[in-house]
Amino acid sequence: MKFAIILAAFLLALPAWAARPFVTDDARLTTAGSCQLESWTRLYEGSSEFWALPACNPTGNLEITLGGGRASYKETGTTDDYVLQFKTLFKPLTTNGWGVGLAVGRVEHPEIAPGPNQLGNTYAYLPFSASFGNDRLIVHANMGWLRDKASQQDRNTWGLGGEYYPHPRLAVIAESFGDDKNRPYWQTGLRYSVIPNLFQLDATAGQQYGGDSASRWLSIGLRWTPERLF
Repeated sequence: MKFAIILAAFLLALPAWAARPFVTDDARLTTAGSCQLESWTRLYEGSSEFWALPACNPTGNLEITLGGGRASYKETGTTDDYVLQFKTLFKPLTTNGWGVGLAVGRVEHPEIAPGPNQLGNTYAYLPFSASFGNDRLIVHANMGWLRDKASQQDRNTWGLGGEYYPHPRLAVIAESFGDDKNRPYWQTGLRYSVIPNLFQLDATAGQQYGGDSASRWLSIGLRWTPERLF
């Protein structure tokens, strides 16, 4: 069960690299010459997580994410995760158009297997996004690959999600994501722009398809996106 939770934590970490609260990434980058911070907590029946993932775009078309998270388990203590990701776009997303890019990264779990045998996952994926109705509806799709060091398996990863704006400040989100070795996950929720283009709050609920109550979660997060820092 603990490994299943760790694997789920990795898959669910990806929304930090996607725009909160998505796991499925989008064909957009942090503003050129600036940074952003995405942070959230996720509550399970027997555990909780806290993540903080800052990202910067120093060149205009290269977003670098470096951060981490801590998971706390009621029976077995805590584990830490560290994340490094690079993301670029081949075609930026435009209003009523589409965009596509590439992201590569690595997640490390040094508290689980210390020393030279660290448990790590290397991954890459293509984020695709399409805009409809002057950005009122935006659909995202991901296809990718993940190398799971614990099991020595290669996995094909995927995600499909959408964000709908009934109001300029409010987005309704829904998505499904997973890999070819496990049952997929789903989540749905809301994102609200407290200060447009600067500060957002979100809340979601999700679960593994066919999973028991231990796979169910509630998540609350924030996203800070200043226009320019350097």
